[in-house]
Amino acid sequence: MNQSLAHYSNLVELLRYRATEQAEQVAYRFLQDGETEKAAITYHELDQKARAIAVKLKSLTHSGSTAVIIYPYESGLEFIAAFMGCLYAGVIAVPCHPPMNRHGYYDLQLRLTSSGAKVILTEKSLLSKLQNQLTTPDLNWFVTDDLLLDLASNWTHPDISPDTLAFLQYTSGSTGQPKGVMITHDCIMHNQQMLKLAFGHNETSVGVGWLPLFHDMGLIGKVIQALYVGRPSVFMSPVAFIQKPIRWLQAISQYKATTSGAPNFAFDLLCRHVTPEQRDDLDLSSWDVAFSGAEPIRVETMDRFYEFFSPCGFRREAFYPCYGMAEATLLISGGQKTELPIIKYVNEAALEENKVITANQEKKGYRVMVGCGHAWLDEQIIIVDPDTLNRRSQNQVGEIWVSGLGLGKGYWNDPEKTANTFHAYTKDTAEGPFLRTGDLGFLQGSELFITGRLYDVLLFWGFNHYPQHIEETVENSHPAFRKNCSAAISVEIKGENKLVIIQEVERTYRQSIVIDDLIESVRWTVFDKHFVDIYAFVLIKTGSIPKTSSGKIQRHLCKTKYLDGSLDLIDEWHSPNNAATDLTSILKRYFNPKTHLRRYFTLARGKIRRLFL
Repeated sequence: MNQSLAHYSNLVELLRYRATEQAEQVAYRFLQDGETEKAAITYHELDQKARAIAVKLKSLTHSGSTAVIIYPYESGLEFIAAFMGCLYAGVIAVPCHPPMNRHGYYDLQLRLTSSGAKVILTEKSLLSKLQNQLTTPDLNWFVTDDLLLDLASNWTHPDISPDTLAFLQYTSGSTGQPKGVMITHDCIMHNQQMLKLAFGHNETSVGVGWLPLFHDMGLIGKVIQALYVGRPSVFMSPVAFIQKPIRWLQAISQYKATTSGAPNFAFDLLCRHVTPEQRDDLDLSSWDVAFSGAEPIRVETMDRFYEFFSPCGFRREAFYPCYGMAEATLLISGGQKTELPIIKYVNEAALEENKVITANQEKKGYRVMVGCGHAWLDEQIIIVDPDTLNRRSQNQVGEIWVSGLGLGKGYWNDPEKTANTFHAYTKDTAEGPFLRTGDLGFLQGSELFITGRLYDVLLFWGFNHYPQHIEETVENSHPAFRKNCSAAISVEIKGENKLVIIQEVERTYRQSIVIDDLIESVRWTVFDKHFVDIYAFVLIKTGSIPKTSSGKIQRHLCKTKYLDGSLDLIDEWHSPNNAATDLTSILKRYFNPKTHLRRYFTLARGKIRRLFL
């Protein structure tokens, strides 16, 4: 079925091939409420809709221009048709998420301005809301609900070369303003081959997913990969999954999916919300690639998930940790499909000095880390000192640099950032060009381990700290704290860096939690494990912490909201103004028996308080 793929250099030719050779086979299915199949679309039907959309689109704009695609989460098939319609017209697609609040409209306005798009493809249900909120002048609105399919007969094949831009994949904004990564047809076809090989996809593969289709993991990893492999994929709205997480597993069970995945938080969510009775109705034995990426992958989550779901056929070796980013089109590294994830125990003290000392079993002072696989095809991964730009050796932490044909071509209309990010050269060996990922990690053999973000690393008392490590410690210190919903940030107070923790509270605890009853315990736990003192501890409402569309914590936005007082507050604690903050005074405080008496007293007071609630 797929032997002829090498002859197709772009997505338009590929869909045309599928529409001819597999015309009546289902390409995509969409589950309206996460359970009921709303509709399915064959390759022939998708090709026809794409041609009709392209004809209409070319009357509104010209080849090489940009067009924004915005559809409700529940209109997955319509989104796919609109995306392919842009490609069929030779128009650069700009996938965007449907705005749900004021921040969402602000983000959409930024993308409209950045991309220069003058056409928006959408449907009737969103039209009036978008028109009322967006201020960009002279927009052309293309509502695809009532499209005449007869227009398809007027379609002519656009002039597409491997270097033709297919779409702009905007970055998630977890570390700053979103930027439009330029993805050519050559980029996408090369990265698709990497995905196919890494995931071991073949003529028996079936995908299921709920990831947003405008996001790179949903669009490239699910929609386009399904087209590339020529096998069906089943989608549901991310809202349907969040409302009832079991729906994801029920779809995998029903459609005998082989490939499905999400960021770490989703696996954790299933462990907490699926009952044993619900689990016993599932069959997960077909699931052989449970990919996990986009945020730190936690061994505890994998262990808990396997322990709970193994009775219904889930196998530990199905876990597939991987690493990727929009700037690389998608995939950068992944392991061998049939092998267990590689686990290492890394000395925390050495890690703070950018050195790697590992052990093969759990030990005190060592942090467990999950390998994210190795490079594929022509790709090369190296570790570089981000300051000197010299290559670092094995067992040293540095910035991850990547080269290969599957990388994006730069940032749209931003040559300076493109040069800094996509055209890096090592200073000592003059190798390049490389993509600077902004992520920190190390290599052991060919296996890549991620330690954190270069610009998220916190510095206290001369020591480096990874925010996700501190966040994990805080989240595990009390049952009221929501997992994957905290931010450790640094603020400058009187010339000194101070640690601030922003933490969501589980809804069931909102009325009963008292910050004074737990602050001493949390402060001691963080100090004991990370040798840093908490300056401020902020409890916020469920679902209010800023995240990207893929679920990453937006620490920069958290910091902004903390400083301007716009967090959705439940309660907060600050270190007293007269408290000594030098290292010597802090050490005296934590090693003073009175500190621990105070900690035990507040814990006891909290327990007593809960007895009378």
